[in-house]
Amino acid sequence: MNSREFLSFLLLILLFFPRSSLQFPRWVGDKKTGGSVLELKPRGFASGFDPSRVTQLSWHPRAFLYNGFLSEEECDHLITLDVSARSFYESILVIEFVAKHVKPQDVSKPMSDMERIMLKKALKGVKVQLTHREFAKRYKIVDVSRQPTNQLTFTPDDEGPRISVVQYFRQKYNIVLKYANWPSLQAGSDTKPIYLPMEVCKIMVKRNNLDQDKLVREDFGIRIKEELTLVDARVLPPQGYHDSGREANVHPHVGQWNMIDKKMVNGGTVQFWTCLNFSYKLRNVETATTICNELVNMCVSKGMQFSANSLLPIRSANPSQIEEALIGVHDQSMARLASMGQNGKQLQLLIIILPDQSGSYGKVKGICETELGIVSQCCKPANLTRLSKQYFENVALKINVKVGGRNNVLSDAIQRRIPLVSDLPTIIFGADVTHPQPGEYSGPSIAAVVASVDWPEITKYSGLVSAQHHREEIIQDLYRTTVDPQRGVIYRGMVRKYLPE
Repeated sequence: MNSREFLSFLLLILLFFPRSSLQFPRWVGDKKTGGSVLELKPRGFASGFDPSRVTQLSWHPRAFLYNGFLSEEECDHLITLDVSARSFYESILVIEFVAKHVKPQDVSKPMSDMERIMLKKALKGVKVQLTHREFAKRYKIVDVSRQPTNQLTFTPDDEGPRISVVQYFRQKYNIVLKYANWPSLQAGSDTKPIYLPMEVCKIMVKRNNLDQDKLVREDFGIRIKEELTLVDARVLPPQGYHDSGREANVHPHVGQWNMIDKKMVNGGTVQFWTCLNFSYKLRNVETATTICNELVNMCVSKGMQFSANSLLPIRSANPSQIEEALIGVHDQSMARLASMGQNGKQLQLLIIILPDQSGSYGKVKGICETELGIVSQCCKPANLTRLSKQYFENVALKINVKVGGRNNVLSDAIQRRIPLVSDLPTIIFGADVTHPQPGEYSGPSIAAVVASVDWPEITKYSGLVSAQHHREEIIQDLYRTTVDPQRGVIYRGMVRKYLPE
């Protein structure tokens, strides 16, 4: 099922109310939410709810489908998140790019770490050309320096004494750098970095210029505009957190959220947990214990109920024996719980410090999630060495969702302001079908259905999957009825599993 078809029929909403009370309230949005999250402003609702888009699917159960919730442009450009639909860069000076997208608060002061990281994510892999030389040389950006430009030094031509970047540009090109307190772009490699002050760099944009191609114009008669397609976007307010924290709402800065002084809406519970360490760099048991204690304390401070003591002792394992180590932890935890009189219980969380060499994540997750049924949280050793509170906050958010908690909710849902959802008990369904890759002629297609389970917040979703015939677009087991001679009409299917008896 392509994205347009899927999104056009995404909101399969079941409303439990009498037929006589069926009505379609108009959209009354466009009001400030006082810091609440995600104030919904779909274009389709701008002039009121459109009853002509509603299709009645069934009265028993009462199910309605809203067609065209998102426009075609949004389906094509909002949901397609692969590299073929990535954004294009303007051919502008890097300084202008920083002013438009990073928006530093004070250009006279050094960039903050958050601003530098944002700039690095935006420009890594982008090609720039130098503007201060007669023959513009081109470089590919690999990093952004941690130090400001006025603190960077290098050895010209790999010989002689080291010289500062600021001094080099002043002596060789008679250029006085105005933004010397900002970091430099970095090309080359870590062993031989090439520092490029941002004010002498311009972003390169490669244009295919297909409109001038003879084959395109004459043989096929195609005309291609140089201007890119413009698609209307919607900027949504951020999400809200628990009122018990000092701050119930979060205001993102340079694309990042700060969890300081905030608590999760519903903290999950972790009573039985342990840690398995595959890293040689962090092989010391005391180091791994310190890491776990910091993570547990962070989870507790954000509103979770987290046991301070692990079910099994924290231990290290050989990265070449991942499967054996994971199975061993599973068996030992089950035996330990049985000895404690906790029959039927299992390990609730396994914290895993991954091997120093990358490539083991998929194997670890495959064994834990599909073979052993253990909820796991993997951490890279490089992210743990500094014991960063910000990193532990991010990990705590992931753990809370995995153990059944909720990090944040829609303020509009809490305040009952979402049309066709907030007024009466509602389940929101989403469905899609994933097909085998091209060239695979026998594998089944996988259908998936999710449904909200926590009205009115509609934040938590439960999911079901089902295999069906190869490349079948229509979900075969979505909803169906059968007649049994003894039991009468029987309701079956994936949707039926979510409906009350």
